[in-house]
Amino acid sequence: MPDSDTDTEVTVDPVLGDDAMDRFHVPDLETLPDDLRDRIEDETERAGFTPNVFAAMAYRPSHFRAFFEYHDALVEDTALEREEIEMIVVAVSGVNHCYYCNVAHGALVRIYADDPTLADQLVANYRTADISEAHRTMLDVAVKLTERPTEVEEGDLEALREAGFSENAIWDIGAVTAFYNLSNRLAMFAGMRPNDEFHTLGRS
Repeated sequence: MPDSDTDTEVTVDPVLGDDAMDRFHVPDLETLPDDLRDRIEDETERAGFTPNVFAAMAYRPSHFRAFFEYHDALVEDTALEREEIEMIVVAVSGVNHCYYCNVAHGALVRIYADDPTLADQLVANYRTADISEAHRTMLDVAVKLTERPTEVEEGDLEALREAGFSENAIWDIGAVTAFYNLSNRLAMFAGMRPNDEFHTLGRS
């Protein structure tokens, strides 16, 4: 980002923190394949720090590539608004008690929804959050798929249609929910820790 005093670019060097996860070794940046280093450098420049999920997933480079390729497809080729995607992630992570995703994606909810309190509401109890009925229906289905997947039925999809979601959006709701159930479980298994910076992003 531009420096207000000198009007020059400020470069933030990637740092793979040893505290990114506590159950597996965090690799050294210099040992990673070029494509992983490039992606981590890009994300560091964008965020102003290196999100710990990149440091943790780099433990298995082939898994890193597959994980972030699917993530990118979910947020770039979607019928949902980015705010809606992050709302799903936080509601799902809330019922799964995933510390990393609650904090990291809570920050993204605050940013994309331009709302400093919404993420906290969604983590605590999305049913009482200040959201529209359409979004409540969206989260009802996402949480049902998370907690009771065998009970999901055609009526749940019909409820989404009645709430105004297109067929592509309905698919995307299921895909985001499924992906972040995977992400939640992997983050908890590995002991991933959110960066301190995430706690304060989007609160002012």
